[in-house]
Amino acid sequence: MQYLVIAYDYDNALDKRMEARPEHVKATQALMKEGKIISACALIEDEKMVGSSVVTNFASEEEFEAWLSNEPYVKGKVWDMENIQIVEVKVMPQA
Repeated sequence: MQYLVIAYDYDNALDKRMEARPEHVKATQALMKEGKIISACALIEDEKMVGSSVVTNFASEEEFEAWLSNEPYVKGKVWDMENIQIVEVKVMPQA
């Protein structure tokens, strides 16, 4: 199942984001190699990272939920889970 995740950070979470970022990047890159994350971007406002967008490709909703609950930005209290959008999508195949 493919999902678009748009997650905004808690207010004043930049220090927490930077602390969790190495683990987040490492985990995201590993999942990209497996094809489970299609793309990942930082959301930028006023030249500062304020959130993320991630397009995922998990086999099931349960696998997606397991990833989300263990995502370093979730565990590190960076993403404001009250301010997150999760939308099922269908990514166009590359030509």
